[in-house]
Amino acid sequence: EIQVNGGASVADKLDYAKTLFEQQVPVKQVFEQDEMIDVIGITKGRGFEGVTTRWGTKKLPRKTHRGLRKVACIGAWHPERVRFTVARAGQNGYHHRTTLNKKIYRMGRSAFVDQSNATPEHDITKKTITP
Repeated sequence: EIQVNGGASVADKLDYAKTLFEQQVPVKQVFEQDEMIDVIGITKGRGFEGVTTRWGTKKLPRKTHRGLRKVACIGAWHPERVRFTVARAGQNGYHHRTTLNKKIYRMGRSAFVDQSNATPEHDITKKTITP
């Protein structure tokens, strides 16, 4: 998802966006070096996890009756509900996260175009970024 700035009015922006359909958009056309960007993504999914793994709660003593990887007390008698702040088992990972203000330090080129795309200014050896 990339913001499109192609004119003053909404119609101009739509016309500009339509010209970009099925076209290659180079990275240098979208981003600049030393630009601050926000990155939106999904965390690594780990499935259904217990409370000890998911929230890092203490394990109970060895002789605990109904399992030791649990929370000892999930709340008082009243209020008669479990609060949302109490650690519980459930989905761990695959959560939507946004990291703010990431700086682009360097804009590289493809290894097909430039065989020394990872060579810094102070080093004379040819290096490529290997996946």
